[in-house]
Amino acid sequence: MRLAYHVMSSPVGLLFVARTERGLRYLDFMERKSLKRMIAMHEPDVPDALWEPSLLGLKSYVDQLEQYFSGDRMRFTLPLDPVGTQFQMDVWNVLAEIPYGETRTYIDIARAIGQPRGSRAVGLANNQNPLSIVVPCHRVIGAHGDLVGYGGGLQRKRWLLDHEARFAKPVGRTVDLFMAEKAGGVLVAAKPVTKKPVAVKLAAAKPVTKKPVAVKLAAAKPVATKPVAVKLAAAKLAGMKPLAAKRVAAKRVAPFAKRGVVHTGTRTTSARLEPAAARSPVRSTARSSAAPGRRRG
Repeated sequence: MRLAYHVMSSPVGLLFVARTERGLRYLDFMERKSLKRMIAMHEPDVPDALWEPSLLGLKSYVDQLEQYFSGDRMRFTLPLDPVGTQFQMDVWNVLAEIPYGETRTYIDIARAIGQPRGSRAVGLANNQNPLSIVVPCHRVIGAHGDLVGYGGGLQRKRWLLDHEARFAKPVGRTVDLFMAEKAGGVLVAAKPVTKKPVAVKLAAAKPVTKKPVAVKLAAAKPVATKPVAVKLAAAKLAGMKPLAAKRVAAKRVAPFAKRGVVHTGTRTTSARLEPAAARSPVRSTARSSAAPGRRRG
């Protein structure tokens, strides 16, 4: 016998998948087990089997499992090839009929196989299910709604039930834009739903008036400016000591005094200065000498 196997990742951990020529034989949670240990666990059931890794031989199974985890598949349609007792096979067949997103109790399974008192034996067969997820033993719960036991752990069982409950009754999922309804054996495009326009009244916006801001401008004061020469002289004198300033001022005034230049504020006037005593006698003498001659002639 040839057994092809593959290890795939999933939201609930690594999954060990193996199949025979007739169909899926094993689907187990690897937990922390190595691949060698997983094969050794199943060798007693098939001692003469030849184990070969093959993704191509298990691609159809892997694809349907990935569709299940993405919420796009609610029922598996691949051939199965489990091995067990007749009682176990009866229990597994009932498990495969539990609808997606629903649960059953162990008592319900026992009644379904015709053994209403065999709930404990049903629990053992449920625990020995070789095809986890595909044969949904995680959908079996206790009589009071408890999760009870699960071969893959209660955490995985809770995740699987929550995952199916979320996708079993989709809310807000996208649907086909063009739906069809069956009438007289003919598919007719459904009439589009038209919505009445909602009247919306828009109030005219009131104009916003802004009050003018009163700005008072103070009259600029006239700036009295002094001549540049006076400012420069004052600035130089201000940085000197009093005695030195007097000496500099005297040196500056002396040349102008010799030429007869007089500074009066901002205007400078010039005049020839001559001694009054020297000027008046000459003029008076000329006049006195000239007068008698003129009279005489």
